[in-house]
Amino acid sequence: MIDPWVLPVMAGVLGLALGSFLNVCALRWPQDESVIRPPSRCPGCRENVRWYDNLPVLSWVLLRGRCRSCGTGISPQYPLVELATGLIWGGMVVVQGFEVEALRGAILLTILLGIAVSDARFYIIPDQFTIGGAALGLLLAFFSPALGPLEALVGMVVGFGLLWFTAWAGKKVFKKEAMGGGDIKMMALIGAFLGVQGVFLALFLAAFLGAVIFGPISIRTGKLVPFGIFLAAGAALTYGWGEWMVEWYMAWAFGV
Repeated sequence: MIDPWVLPVMAGVLGLALGSFLNVCALRWPQDESVIRPPSRCPGCRENVRWYDNLPVLSWVLLRGRCRSCGTGISPQYPLVELATGLIWGGMVVVQGFEVEALRGAILLTILLGIAVSDARFYIIPDQFTIGGAALGLLLAFFSPALGPLEALVGMVVGFGLLWFTAWAGKKVFKKEAMGGGDIKMMALIGAFLGVQGVFLALFLAAFLGAVIFGPISIRTGKLVPFGIFLAAGAALTYGWGEWMVEWYMAWAFGV
């Protein structure tokens, strides 16, 4: 009999490795750089990182967050993203079991994490995350008991259309761009994984979180709101607790 923790641990180790690659994608795709060439390099001396110095989380800890060759500090973003991705993949197997839904949830949350990192660093949401992610969501819907392919397709269309209309109306009213194209395409991704109901809840949560957390900063400094971060948070919350939130609201508002 297989120990119940073997599969989550294996999934977590896979997630650590995927988190290392996710760092590369989130940092290179916004700059139109290849994620294959060149290999990982130190930002200081540009020396290629040796394979044994590129082990997820462990290498950063052993090297105390510095390059072996020149001592340049390496951002803690790298181990944090790796660790978060490992926890996502291991946690999905714990919650969902060794099922398609675990894979679907892990892929969604991993893409959302990559989008959040990319938008925070560059104010750019790469098409590889959004369009590629939407295609993956639609494909996985054919094997998912939680969301069928028709629901995923309708969710994609509604998600994209809803934010496209919001951006169009905002430009008419404010006479300037009110929403980035990456945010619009990201809603198609969210719809492909969460369906129509998930689109509306994720958008509501994103708007609320963005207004509360970044709104005061934006007013004071004039900085644009990196809305992709809050869309990612809203979608993650919707995936994890969306049904409970809707049930709670219906019971509170209408006694249903």
